[in-house]
Amino acid sequence: MTELRPSSGPRVVVFRADLLPVSETFIKDQILALSQWDAVLTGLRQVHGLDISRLRSKILSGWAPHRLSRRVTAAFRELDLAPWGMTGQLSRLAGDIIHVHFGVDLVAIWPVLRRLGRPVVTTLHGWDVNIRKEHWHKRGYVDRQYPDRLLSIAAHPRVTFVAVSEALARRAVQFGIPREKIVVKHIGVDAARFTPTGVPVTERRQRILYVGRMFEKKGGPILIRAFAQVCAHVPGAELVMIGDGPLLHPCRQLAESLQLPVRFMGACPAATVRQQLAEARVFCLPSIVAQNGDAEGLPISLLEAQACGVPVVTSASGNAEAVMDGVTGFCFPEQDIDALSARLTRLLCDDELALSMSAAGPKFIAERFDIRRCTRALEDLYQSLL
Repeated sequence: MTELRPSSGPRVVVFRADLLPVSETFIKDQILALSQWDAVLTGLRQVHGLDISRLRSKILSGWAPHRLSRRVTAAFRELDLAPWGMTGQLSRLAGDIIHVHFGVDLVAIWPVLRRLGRPVVTTLHGWDVNIRKEHWHKRGYVDRQYPDRLLSIAAHPRVTFVAVSEALARRAVQFGIPREKIVVKHIGVDAARFTPTGVPVTERRQRILYVGRMFEKKGGPILIRAFAQVCAHVPGAELVMIGDGPLLHPCRQLAESLQLPVRFMGACPAATVRQQLAEARVFCLPSIVAQNGDAEGLPISLLEAQACGVPVVTSASGNAEAVMDGVTGFCFPEQDIDALSARLTRLLCDDELALSMSAAGPKFIAERFDIRRCTRALEDLYQSLL
């Protein structure tokens, strides 16, 4: 636990059950970008993931779900019981606002928050409202209660939801959350860390870069199949894929079966991702809507690539908001392998177009997705809820 010091300004207590998975740099970066509010990061358990030593943090004791059976966890929620002492622990952090990331974490901690009496902001990131209710209902007892629990909490007057994109706000409404309870606030990226390297993309290898977890909604196999067509037109083309997950092995097998030169790097730290962006000519994220309904919120990786001056190619499956189609990159119809390969091939071969998109990307990010500007808007929301 990081030592907590008294704060002279307003304080937000940020809650995430696990502190902090390696894929959730956006939570850490958003906290670090706060300028008017003090922040304390809280959770139920420490995980082997991001270095959070720069953040004030506290693990809440008294209830860690991995130490209890699912039946006991379900009983706590059914009876609306707060784990022993946890309400007092959160109260002593003196937060003016409680900011929860992910709807599932809101449901988990709600018996405590309801008693605390503070305004609650919950950021929805994607799968927490994208996965269809019928898929939740097929799961174990605790999980299948999730949609009804979330919608019940949404009716509480102290609860506000933040969607990371307009597309996600629409899907949250379809899930059942009232539109008047939702505000759209982009998270953004740190343009001071993600910047062009000065090496023009046309002087780099003909390399396509993918960064994302190896899950169905990210569309990894679609990119590999499109890359097979790219290689027929661009013999020197390369594909580097960063990320880990259940589809990593199937993607390896697919690349081997097609005899493609794909380099799989697994999960990598942010510094490695920045280095790969500095060497890539094109960034690609061919997202799809998964069979269970899961889809993108607003992928930070797309924003980071454009901030670094790397043209992007992505599907229009919820990602069009993050790209200026035809200016900073291309959108293509979801799962259209021919369209994807054509756009990748064009960016690998057309130097003038690649340079134009490379120059436009950082300007677009600075105007729309700079994390400091986005975080100031979030702080304005905090202030309005007081």
